[in-house]
This record gives sequence, structure tokens and C-alpha cells, in this order.
Amino acid sequence: MTPDEIHDFLSTGTRTGKLAVVAADGAARVVPVWFVLDGDDVVFMTGDTTVKGKAMRRDPRVCLVVDLESPPYAFVQVSGTVTLSDDTEELLRFGTSIGARYMGADRGEEFGRRNAVPGEMLVRLTPTKVIAFADVSG
Repeated sequence: MTPDEIHDFLSTGTRTGKLAVVAADGAARVVPVWFVLDGDDVVFMTGDTTVKGKAMRRDPRVCLVVDLESPPYAFVQVSGTVTLSDDTEELLRFGTSIGARYMGADRGEEFGRRNAVPGEMLVRLTPTKVIAFADVSG
């Protein structure tokens, strides 16, 4: 995929990202996340006491996969590092955008306000490597 095709693929519909992190015991953990793009960065939210929240505080290296689960099958894998923020304005802005994408425009603000609270954090994944394949069943 070209960079534009990757951006379109990641922005289309309500595909859920599968985020891989390393737990404290060294085991891999994969968890679903709702996300939006901000330029080339993947942005999502999580609680700071969740498994993924704790893991990303310990080690900012993550991998996110988004796939098309029906023919012709496709996927984008984004590896990189995350930065974490508890800035309320950013939580509200991105929470609203994520809510609108996954729950509909009429519920975006509700989702944003519900999640722009203490204990939540904004996660910005900056890619260091992207692998993408379209038409896997070719």
C-alpha cells in the first residue's frame, strides 16, 4: 500500500486496532482499541491503571494491527513508540473524535466528556515502521 492507501485504510469505518504491549512479567498482551489518526500518528485512549496503560508507562514500544477480516483481506501493522498525556483538553478533543467515529457523530461529545477525566490518558503512537498489505487473498 502507498502512504495514502494506508491512511485511508486506517481511517475507514470502525475497524478496531489490536494493540500489543509487554506486561510486567514479560508476556505479550494484545488488547483492542478504538483510534483515530492525527497526521501519521495513531491516537487512542486508555485508563492509566489498565494492563495496557501500565505496560506503556513501563515500555513505550508497542505494535498495532488493523485488519480487514473479509475478502480480499488486508492489514496494516504500525510499530513505534507511544507518548502519554493526561491533558484534559486533548482528552476531550480526541475522545470526542474517537466517539464520533465508533459510536456515531451524535454520541461523539458524550463519549469525549465521559472519557476526559482524571485516570484516563491519551496515547499517541508515533510510527517507526509500517507494514501494509492489501488484497492478501489475491
